[in-house]
Amino acid sequence: MRSVLYAVLLLSTWVGLGCAAHRSDLEIPDREAIYDRPLDEMWPEVREFFTRNKLPFREDKGSRVLETEWRQEFGGSKVAGFFHRYMVVGRRETPTTSKLQIFRITKSRNKALQNPAVQLDWGVGRGVGLKGGDGDMGATDGESSVLTSTEDWEEVIAEPRGENAFFAESGQAQRDLLMEWRVFREVAPKLAKEENAPKPVQVAKAPKAKEAPSQVAIECGLPIIGLGKQARPGTVMMLGELHGTQEVPRFVAQTSCQVTVAGTPVTVGLELPLENQGRVDAFLDSQGEEGDWLKLMEAPFWRSPYPDGRGSEAMANMLEQLRQLRSQGLDVDVVVFDHPKANGQQREDAMAATLIHQVESAPKRFYVVLSGNIHSRTKKGLPWNKDHRPMGYLLKEKLDDVVALDMAYDSGTAWICSVDSQGKRDRLDCGVRETKGKNNGDRYFVHTWDSVNSEGYHGVFYVGSVNASAPAVHRGLGRPGADDNSNHPAPDEGWKLAEFGR
Repeated sequence: MRSVLYAVLLLSTWVGLGCAAHRSDLEIPDREAIYDRPLDEMWPEVREFFTRNKLPFREDKGSRVLETEWRQEFGGSKVAGFFHRYMVVGRRETPTTSKLQIFRITKSRNKALQNPAVQLDWGVGRGVGLKGGDGDMGATDGESSVLTSTEDWEEVIAEPRGENAFFAESGQAQRDLLMEWRVFREVAPKLAKEENAPKPVQVAKAPKAKEAPSQVAIECGLPIIGLGKQARPGTVMMLGELHGTQEVPRFVAQTSCQVTVAGTPVTVGLELPLENQGRVDAFLDSQGEEGDWLKLMEAPFWRSPYPDGRGSEAMANMLEQLRQLRSQGLDVDVVVFDHPKANGQQREDAMAATLIHQVESAPKRFYVVLSGNIHSRTKKGLPWNKDHRPMGYLLKEKLDDVVALDMAYDSGTAWICSVDSQGKRDRLDCGVRETKGKNNGDRYFVHTWDSVNSEGYHGVFYVGSVNASAPAVHRGLGRPGADDNSNHPAPDEGWKLAEFGR
């Protein structure tokens, strides 16, 4: 009787989560997944899940805790700088039911990318399970009863060794409910021995790719909160940014990765001159070798005397991250849409026309359009020109599903071009500037309001504290010139130019 009841409950769960879950696989669940099996029965299938999906792990014998090896974001990218692993804790819910708690641990070599000592608050006592208590993880009588915190488990079973033994300058850990449900959707049917269980979500495979990886094989970083509500085929999500940060390009790369892995092909729109389209296409289809970088970077755009942040090192690295996804068989693309020779309204019209043509030509893709935060407004008028129709306004007129998000961030720095110190409008100072924002935590998120604000924005995308990113030609991967050395970029003092371009 219990097995029949479980099958009915599981079927109702799949009916509720089935197609809807597959369409919104990015949405972070608001509840835990409960297995209708004792922990000892559930755990072997969990171990098999990580083995089957090629996620090597170490396990503490006798407990129900395992931790996977470190993986680099964007699968082997030389520029990602972020490493992730999963800590998986099996918990007894009742004598006949169980659950998993999965924590994604993130570390970076770059201490500028994370505030010092930022760690997840694990709660009072930080306990993940004590022998004989409600959180009993199946410990045997011969085991120690001191099973304290996730940090303690990490020390016990996951001391970095070999290639993983680097000193992490910064790090954070977060509960990953999305991963918990991905495991549940695959493991629960096996426990129930259901032959007609829903199949795992398939990634968006590139048309020319022979094969594509599984969902779990790609590391896209910590899930972006609220992204699932916007990421639909045919939607244009405009991001109005402050140029010149490290975080916004990473947000775009993570968005593209997470949406494509959830099954929807993605096109990224960049405010780069239209004549760069051929170079970008060639780079995305290349092997990413030094010659491929030089062909991309030799365009005049990257050597502008007034580099305003659109040609930053972080933007170039984002193209490398998208190239990495493409090389693994994922359906990601890039379109550039700027018309720099046009001015004022003529430029807005031309940029909008380029994007409208792209969306109408491929209406089943999800579009992430990055531009300065004036272009992405969806309401008519600017303080100095009441008749101005921004690109976002024009897109909203012609396309069915357009959402405009303004950038939200914590204080930090950005590479900014502004009127020079003498106030001459025909000259610009370009360099690192301090920025003031509001601290809303460390997690990237998307949030929409009940109504559009006065500037035509539907909400915000939040990227945490910001750090300046210098022009790509100054340092880093693909720096053009005879003395280019991607592995040994120029020191910081070589690019912090307070009055570059004067």
